Amino acid sequence: MSLTHFDTKGDAHMVDVSDKEVTSRIATAEGHITMAQETFDIIAEGRAKKGDVLSVARLAGIMGAKKTPDLIPLCHPLPVTKVAVELTLDPDLPGVRVEATVKTTGQTGVEMEALTAVSTAALTVYDMAKAVDKAMEIGGIRVTLKDGGKSGRYEA
Repeated sequence: MSLTHFDTKGDAHMVDVSDKEVTSRIATAEGHITMAQETFDIIAEGRAKKGDVLSVARLAGIMGAKKTPDLIPLCHPLPVTKVAVELTLDPDLPGVRVEATVKTTGQTGVEMEALTAVSTAALTVYDMAKAVDKAMEIGGIRVTLKDGGKSGRYEA
């Protein structure tokens, strides 16, 4: 198996998807951000000085998905047809679990958009709460579902 973003000389290039079939595609990614219990309580109780952390992070995740080709050099710009970002408070972490689902009808998948949505949402939680907790950790970011296209379905 070879990496598709390198040509025969080993130079990076954008993959030519012009011969690929246009199909419905979906990808879901997940991740989390852990924090001190005090930080968790501030977010859960809506006491963050910058505002509603989860609502702002949800919007940031949606924006991140839409901006993916501007951030990832070899990522194709795609007509994103749906982005859903869910942030769930998890007292067992303590922290926030993030899940993003992205859909398109196109010639390549939306895994990168889903991963970028999760990453951007988690980074926004960090940004909004860093004044009280600089030790927060972002992790576990991965694709959990990918479907559509020639390679078929993948589920973690």
